[in-house]
Amino acid sequence: MNSTLAAPLSEIAHYYLTQVDVSSLNIFEKAWMSWYMWWDNPVLATGLMSFIMHEVVYFGRCVPWIIIDAMPYFRRWKLQPTKVPTAKDQWECTKLVLFSHFTVELPQIWLFHPIAEYLGMATYQLPFPGWKTMAWQIALFFMFEDAFHFVAHQALHYGPLYRNIHKIHHKYSAPFGLAAEYAHPAEVLILGTGTIGGPLLYCWFTRDLHIFTMYAWIVLRLFQAVDSHSGYDFPWSLNKFFPLWSGADHHDFHHMAFTNNYSTSFRYLDHIFGTDKKYHAYKARLRAAAAKDREALNQKLMAETEKEGQEAERIAEQSGYFGSKIAAKVQ
Repeated sequence: MNSTLAAPLSEIAHYYLTQVDVSSLNIFEKAWMSWYMWWDNPVLATGLMSFIMHEVVYFGRCVPWIIIDAMPYFRRWKLQPTKVPTAKDQWECTKLVLFSHFTVELPQIWLFHPIAEYLGMATYQLPFPGWKTMAWQIALFFMFEDAFHFVAHQALHYGPLYRNIHKIHHKYSAPFGLAAEYAHPAEVLILGTGTIGGPLLYCWFTRDLHIFTMYAWIVLRLFQAVDSHSGYDFPWSLNKFFPLWSGADHHDFHHMAFTNNYSTSFRYLDHIFGTDKKYHAYKARLRAAAAKDREALNQKLMAETEKEGQEAERIAEQSGYFGSKIAAKVQ
């Protein structure tokens, strides 16, 4: 009598067949299940999905800003309207960004699944967490990343770290969307720690985090990073409705002045520690000017601020700890 032995089920297939009520899943959860079952290898499935998601979101969010930069109509909302990136600038920036993505970020992304599972993060498991749970977790990650970036960013302005690492990111005194990740590979690694460090620490302590929440956080973080480097401040920009939000207006000044506004998403740490005084003085002078004189004054102040920023950068680049302290005080 002939008999055939059924092939043993993989870990993923066994999980879905025995622990998941497929009929209760929504369309996104079913697509998630199909993706993991198709590859039947959680490390490969997570690695590919993570990298593809990062590239699509980053460059997809940059495309609208490239189009806007090519349209003179939008110059009225550009923070530094005389400095529009050329096609050459965009291409040179893209090449370095892609280099960092494939040499620094890809290996990190590929190793993320085993690290995440070791810390107790759910990956292929279903269903997804509820939106309320995701919302407060992501809010926590935003606060952690902002605080981490505030400290690490100032450290990168310290002489040796600046001239060997962070100087690349300050190539553009008027940043544009693609320049969000235009940085030395070491900087990508250092500041990227703030982005993934919050979720990993949270997962370590709670053992209650789904990678889908992580993806939602990464998407929002990429949007924030690209938008803050866009160089545009619209009447409908988020900082107009949520005053604590940094936005392009806040970060664009950092690239121009070099010494102020070190945080990423929020403004409160710069306010608490007094690292936004020059920024507020700049804005106060503009507000005090008559409307008819404001544009001319803005051009004058931008030229002065950029010149002072170049001097502060020179001091920081050529000096050590004390030079960086002096640079921080250049007004």
